[in-house]
Amino acid sequence: MLARYILILSCLLIQILGSQAEPGARKIKFLNYPDCIELRNSVGTVAILGHHVGGRVLSYSQDGKESLFIGPDESEWTPNGNKKPSSAGRFDIGPEYLIPKRSELWSGVWEAKITGPRKARLISKEASDAGIRLIRDFVLADDSSHLVCTQTMENISQKTQRWCHWGRMFAIHGGIGVVPLSPEHQRFPKGYIMMRGRDEMLILPEDPMIRKRGNFIEILGPPTEPKLGFDSFAGWFAYQMPNDLAFVKTYKTFPKRLYGEIAGLTLSIWYPKKDWVPACELEPIGPMEAMKPGQKASFTENWYLLKNSYPKKNSQLDLQLLESKVKPLLK
Repeated sequence: MLARYILILSCLLIQILGSQAEPGARKIKFLNYPDCIELRNSVGTVAILGHHVGGRVLSYSQDGKESLFIGPDESEWTPNGNKKPSSAGRFDIGPEYLIPKRSELWSGVWEAKITGPRKARLISKEASDAGIRLIRDFVLADDSSHLVCTQTMENISQKTQRWCHWGRMFAIHGGIGVVPLSPEHQRFPKGYIMMRGRDEMLILPEDPMIRKRGNFIEILGPPTEPKLGFDSFAGWFAYQMPNDLAFVKTYKTFPKRLYGEIAGLTLSIWYPKKDWVPACELEPIGPMEAMKPGQKASFTENWYLLKNSYPKKNSQLDLQLLESKVKPLLK
């Protein structure tokens, strides 16, 4: 009997320890959030995942340089409080104008577990209004800043659900957005559109903070209207930050599939004035997924923090150099 008791305790201890720590993965307190998961590698990249208010990346840094905007109200969160902060590395589902409230997904308490060396999984509760549950898997490379972020939608309802991936990450303010064009798929005359409020779309926008240079659209700072939409199928875009890191996102695109966002956007950038929100929202958008009951659909964003110099005063970002650093990541 005693031997059996010891065996059971040993098995439980192994399960507990296995869920708490793996090489490059551990539970930590971050700000006021207990039991966050830290993923850390050998080249100075750290990602911290939180599950207390939605399943988010709370911090993503390289050599101590933070890339995400972390709102001041994040430190005011308490387990029994009413504050539900929403900043840093956010993910969502869309289309934006069709999706219901989905509180369990956006601001609910998620489950968090370490799944292997530098690997973790966040799992939402079921959202009955959207008919789905979300699973987010994260894998940090050991030898680079590459963070794989895979969001899986699972239909938990009794009818077909049609939604899409919508990245909504807040980067630090003051950077330069770089969106490569794909002329073979271009639908917008200027390569982008601008939203004025929620119900007006400018197809031929003019803004001093946005320019076309070569095969790229550059967003030099907050435009007159902060919400921009793009029809690029290049499968990547970048955000050159003032801390000499370029935040690069790569992802698969599907030119022959339906994109359900307004005007069929494949990515969006929301860049407000600093005194409104000191962040820039980088938003890859996936194609529509029709999921029958019990079916799943996934979309992966690949995140990178590349060492790249912010341009000095009266100079331009070297777009060719940046592109040369991104191209090897697309193979």
